[in-house]
Amino acid sequence: MATTTKSSITFIYNRASLDNDTLLRLYRAMLKPRLIEERMLILLRQGKVSKWFSGIGQEAISVGVTAAMKPEEYILPMHRNLGVFTTREIPLYRLFTQWQGKMSGFTKGRDRSFHFGTQEFNIVGMISHLGPQLGVADGIALAHKLRSEKAVTTVFTGEGGTSEGDFHEALNVASVWQLPVLFCIENNGYGLSTPTSEQYNCEHLADRAKGYGMESHIIDGNNILEVYTKISEITEDIRNNPRPVLIEFKTFRMRGHEEASGTKYVPEELMEVWGEKDPLLNFEKYLIQEGILSQETKDAYEVSIKEEITEHLDKAYAEENITPNLETEMNDVYAPFSFRESVPSKDTEELRLIDAISQGLRQSMEKYDDLVIMGQDVAEYGGVFKITDGFVEQFGRDRVRNTPICESAIVETAMGLAINGKKALMEMQFSDFATSGFNPIVNYLAKSHYRWSQPADVVIRMPCGAGVGAGPFHSQTNEAWFTHTPGLKVVYPAFPADAKGLLATAIEDPNPVLFFEHKKLYRSIRQEVPTNYYTLPLGRASLVREGEQVTIITYGAGVHWAIELLDSINVSADLLDLRTLQPLDKEAIITSVRKTGRVLLLTEDSAFGSVMSDISAMIMEECFESLDAPVRRVASLDTPIPFDAELEKQYLPVERLASTLQELLDY
Repeated sequence: MATTTKSSITFIYNRASLDNDTLLRLYRAMLKPRLIEERMLILLRQGKVSKWFSGIGQEAISVGVTAAMKPEEYILPMHRNLGVFTTREIPLYRLFTQWQGKMSGFTKGRDRSFHFGTQEFNIVGMISHLGPQLGVADGIALAHKLRSEKAVTTVFTGEGGTSEGDFHEALNVASVWQLPVLFCIENNGYGLSTPTSEQYNCEHLADRAKGYGMESHIIDGNNILEVYTKISEITEDIRNNPRPVLIEFKTFRMRGHEEASGTKYVPEELMEVWGEKDPLLNFEKYLIQEGILSQETKDAYEVSIKEEITEHLDKAYAEENITPNLETEMNDVYAPFSFRESVPSKDTEELRLIDAISQGLRQSMEKYDDLVIMGQDVAEYGGVFKITDGFVEQFGRDRVRNTPICESAIVETAMGLAINGKKALMEMQFSDFATSGFNPIVNYLAKSHYRWSQPADVVIRMPCGAGVGAGPFHSQTNEAWFTHTPGLKVVYPAFPADAKGLLATAIEDPNPVLFFEHKKLYRSIRQEVPTNYYTLPLGRASLVREGEQVTIITYGAGVHWAIELLDSINVSADLLDLRTLQPLDKEAIITSVRKTGRVLLLTEDSAFGSVMSDISAMIMEECFESLDAPVRRVASLDTPIPFDAELEKQYLPVERLASTLQELLDY
């Protein structure tokens, strides 16, 4: 290991009441990631590691913070926080196999470096989009708070990550809800090559806390005793007085963002200044001068750690490379879920679609004490569509939570609740607004189980659809955005009884479910609905009508358009209501198409890139020899959705449905 030749110590170390054993423990804890990194840099040059994000010079932050935390408390680290993992005493061979893409790692070869989590060690790793983990920390902390547990959740970001909207949303939510989250900014001078002067225009990032009504502190991130003692004091206070606190650690990145990028963009004199502030070497000198660390002990630490590294590297190298198994890969996209049928009662009452959804959600809240509802205006106001009206009175504000207007952070909070043992249901006020939470839906929720076997037990309700004159931003039916993403389930009922049973199943399912509810149908469709709690299986279509001439496949409002047309003409048709789009009932589709030989695919979405485009391709692949005519699609225009009633009428496919069906029958 490199040593310094200078006799002076850069920092003033205040050991306070720390005993010698604690000081030596902190030193050894910093030494370990440094020695691992030095070995990794050699392996990188040898081509034995594909990529490396070095934390050399920042070890005091990872080690000091982790040492101040309790083992059962969650930490959400970043690229340069190797010290978090080693201080939590993760066996090194598991880290090495993770970096080598082997099965004993944490992601089964599906992700690299620190993009993983482990419930065993209460660590939740980052994704490359950086920001989402901040909101996830909110959700983990919320679960602790709801259970009245005295626990802190710590989450890291870099100064560059503070420019992302997720940072501001997460801080705002944490402050409004007074969540026990320690937000740690490692201000290391550069976001890849972009200096801090081009990242933000304020003196200290800690000052941003003022705008959110939060407490903040600036800590010398290279002084291990300052980090450990101050964080120990702050976290203990948070446990007893839950609230978020923002910490800005002043530090520096001594190597490139990752090794391939280098550091040529950094002025040489700046590297020299920070080189003198090396957290490990300065602390080592202090301990030696104080007579706490002897050369013999120092050498023994190095020998022991290096032997451990070699032993675990050998174990990792000895493990066979992964042999791809198609069944394993496909089965791990979703968390296992065994559908448990709860049979509908014979007692029924006539309900509108909106009432059936409300009743089903209420019964799920009664069944699952750990289910939390979040969304804009969902509490006293009852949601913009009044689906949660009266829920606060029955279940309380802890479980029925108004949120700030920050869809991204609330999706992330839902994920954090799931990580910490809760069920979460978010009302996306309109499905159109999912764009503001798109990243965590498709990159965090969808990929979580596949990446590190963590289910995302989250349902997002999606009021959607045209026909109510709401214009381009409140009328989209955007289900195809999500059926395209492996790991998500998509439900889209057309009838009250289906909606109630499918919603119950969606909440039981530990996988992330997008639950689409057509606004036009909310108060226009009525049906006798069983009064009890019951479930319906996902992935099973409903044959609404049976016939011989043609198969009409649709979902949502399209089901009712098709019923209205078939009631007015003399055509014998199978009318298949898909009900769920992912998983899709391929068997029902193929069976019907092979029977009738003609198929019309009806969707409210625009045709290009719609769910029906994929179903059309599937039918051509599976049923080509059974077809007596080309597959026909009827869809909305390839334009945004207009506001004017006549323009909206022209946009929707209803008036084109009858003529297209006749053309198909005449073929």
